[in-house]
Amino acid sequence: MQTKHKGLYRSEFEHDACGVGMVANLSGETSHEIVEKGMTILKRLMHRGATGNDPETGDGAGLLMRIPHAFFRKVLAAAKAKKLPDDAFGVAMIFGGEGEEKTIEKVVASEGGAVLGWRDVPTNPDAIGHDARAVMPRIRQLFIGGADELRLYVIRREIEKATEKTYICSCSSRTIVYKGLLLATQIEKFYPDLSDPDFVSPFAIVHQRYSTNTFPTWELAHPFRAIAHNGEINAIKGNLNALAAREASLAAPAFGADLKKVLPIVHGGQSDSASLDNIFELLVAAGRDAPHAMMMLIPQAWGEKYHMGHDVRAFYEYHSALMEPWDGPAAVAFTDGTSLGATLDRNGLRPARWTLTTDGLFVLASETGVLDIPPKDVARHGRLRPGSILWLDLVNHRLREDAELKTFYARRRPYRRWVKENHIPVTGLFTEIVPSKVPGDLRREQSRFGWTLEDVELVLRPMAESGHEPVGAMGNDAALAALATATEKRPCRGGRTLFDFFHQLFAQVTNPPIDPIREELVMSIMTYIGNQANILSETPEHARLVKMTRPVLTDDELRRMRNIPDFPAKTFSMCFAGGLKAALEKLAADALAAADEGVKILILSDREGAGKRIPSLLAVAAVNKALTEAGVRPSVGIVVESGEVREIHHFAVLLGFGATAVNPWLALEAVSEIGKSDTVKAAANYVTAVCRGLMKIMSKMGISTLRSYRLARIFEAVGLGPKLMRDYFAGVVSPVGGLELEDIERSLCVGASEAPCVGGAYRQRKGGEEHLWSPQRIVDFREAVRHDDYARFKRYTDDIDANSHVTLRSQLEFGHVEHAERVDGVEPVDSVVRHFVGGAMSLGSLSPEAHETIALALNGLGTMSNSGEGGENPERFGTEKNSAIKQVASGRFGVTIEYIRS
Repeated sequence: MQTKHKGLYRSEFEHDACGVGMVANLSGETSHEIVEKGMTILKRLMHRGATGNDPETGDGAGLLMRIPHAFFRKVLAAAKAKKLPDDAFGVAMIFGGEGEEKTIEKVVASEGGAVLGWRDVPTNPDAIGHDARAVMPRIRQLFIGGADELRLYVIRREIEKATEKTYICSCSSRTIVYKGLLLATQIEKFYPDLSDPDFVSPFAIVHQRYSTNTFPTWELAHPFRAIAHNGEINAIKGNLNALAAREASLAAPAFGADLKKVLPIVHGGQSDSASLDNIFELLVAAGRDAPHAMMMLIPQAWGEKYHMGHDVRAFYEYHSALMEPWDGPAAVAFTDGTSLGATLDRNGLRPARWTLTTDGLFVLASETGVLDIPPKDVARHGRLRPGSILWLDLVNHRLREDAELKTFYARRRPYRRWVKENHIPVTGLFTEIVPSKVPGDLRREQSRFGWTLEDVELVLRPMAESGHEPVGAMGNDAALAALATATEKRPCRGGRTLFDFFHQLFAQVTNPPIDPIREELVMSIMTYIGNQANILSETPEHARLVKMTRPVLTDDELRRMRNIPDFPAKTFSMCFAGGLKAALEKLAADALAAADEGVKILILSDREGAGKRIPSLLAVAAVNKALTEAGVRPSVGIVVESGEVREIHHFAVLLGFGATAVNPWLALEAVSEIGKSDTVKAAANYVTAVCRGLMKIMSKMGISTLRSYRLARIFEAVGLGPKLMRDYFAGVVSPVGGLELEDIERSLCVGASEAPCVGGAYRQRKGGEEHLWSPQRIVDFREAVRHDDYARFKRYTDDIDANSHVTLRSQLEFGHVEHAERVDGVEPVDSVVRHFVGGAMSLGSLSPEAHETIALALNGLGTMSNSGEGGENPERFGTEKNSAIKQVASGRFGVTIEYIRS
């Protein structure tokens, strides 16, 4: 497995994208031809894979097929090994495990299974690359008798927990996986089994992996035990945090007391796809049909504006309380071992096209053309649309498409009635919000919570007047929160809060962000309180929920929430006297005790109280951690009633660390004062702006629903220490260290002035926040460029180097070198630069002039520039502006091909 942490490297930053396909006989008839066709599909998806520095080592390829029991009886009989039984038996496909055989066999025996024998899988290492051979595990098969499919699942999980060097690709009496760190063209030669005419299957799911910025491994090649996935699960952190919180409450009759043996559902060090595979197989093992389970995990959009039947909408609304979407661009092929299906994410950001022939051959892949099928043999063809699903029923020999499947599962239980009778709405029409009677009181309260005049005029006023967040520059030259220290000359820290130490992360690599305006139809900020933790059962009580169409609560809505029958609420003050650590521990203990007594809504409030105030983010993190560790988090809502919260980022961070809803009481009073002529409209505009801003933030990570964003902790911290992060913000990286709890305690506001300070975080102000671009620096830089004045430019750079303290790089100093190292063996500059080439930046991301300038510079250095996609203007050919590397869209599948000058 890849390294978790090394220096600033973190494995959780990795991403991948791939090609996926499946082929099957609708008749359910097994044949070797299906296996061959599966390998053909793999070869024709090869361009969707990748290689590293070794061009013969692929990122991963593999096939998931039905177990050919007769083939294994034949090969073990030929090897004079133990005879396999005539009825079905299980096969575990194992990577590694040397020295752990006895442990594995002991686990099999303890679960009532019988070890029928081991087999070293024939392989041809010469068929693969050097790098793949260097890390190639020993590949073996373990044959297991006397165990049904559920028992084999339990056996596999027990083996994984009992061993350290064993990875099990599959352990089933139905399916088997052949995969590895291979190119698609290598798998047939590497695994001779796949060429044997007796190796037969009615279907094959195939996958070609493209690992972007990753260290590919044998284990992370697809397919996994039940799925193959093309895309990314952007919500993976939130999904895993939510699963961990539910595990203490899981129960299913199919498992009985054995359920604890398969927990945790997802173990560390896995990819997002492997994690999706883990939860999918648990849902199926617990009794759900495979299409039902996949509709829970990757639901289509079902908002009020989305056209669909009432029963189907109720199905999705009911299940939205059981499982937050595993959100992100995804095309998934999946199987229960008997039949197979495919689904596409709600945005439709991955392609999946299918064909059914007149003789019952079904093919689905990331693109058409993966098999040569004459047009006259095509009976039907199509593509998966956003949020759609299909199921190839090999038992009843039917292709069940999206509408039929969803209607069938939506009507199996009375979801519509359950939802209608049990949902309790809270958010509704706005009611008048009474502002402070004395303006001075409002100013004093704003000062108490660290507000500045900028917060009111530059942040809240545009939101209250227009319903949109204010527009600002893309760059921010103000000091980082960790460096924004108050001084005698600058007594105001610019209203910096703990929220400002957290920076949002964004979708990367092959993973596009969503446009929250054009894609509003598929986005949702609805959330619930009262979720049942046991996702393995379905009862009317699972729909007994407090439903909020948005996570921003007005004062009136919060009052209603405090008085909901069957959902007792209790308020806890975030104000305290004494030490901060003790206050946090008491708050968490009191909240947990209330939850144990049946309280369903915990309201953390700083509206009333004197003395010091716990930062609302710390309060949420502490309470969320206590409830999660006690196994009671899913059913309890954490509502924040805080005067500290005013910006959209503040809401996002609170929700990301576990808050269910937020009442920004002081911000609502402030916008009411701004909109004196129509306080209701001003408050409505402010809430609308926050909700739009939250969707924009979610969209940057490619996440469509708040239920997937909440608890996801998709942030990086800058300036917070390791102990603070470990105790309250686990799962978030803070690479440079910084403040600990005692430092935060020293900065807490005890008293308050009569009015907010001027600020300066958004605009440079006298006595306010320090900025990188001071007026004098702007003048010096502008004049230096206009008049080619190097002395002016030197003054500018000297000032930046000596007097700027707002960025991390400004804190770096070069140490003094007593004895210089010899550099005789270092390659000279004019030679070194020839090892580098320019990046592939498309026209549009750079202007034509910039492209030409880069080409001129790199040609002058003797290296190569890249034209970017689409090539370049032919007028540049043969000139000093010619790019040596040209990218053009070409090839059968529209792939980008690079032509490089020799």
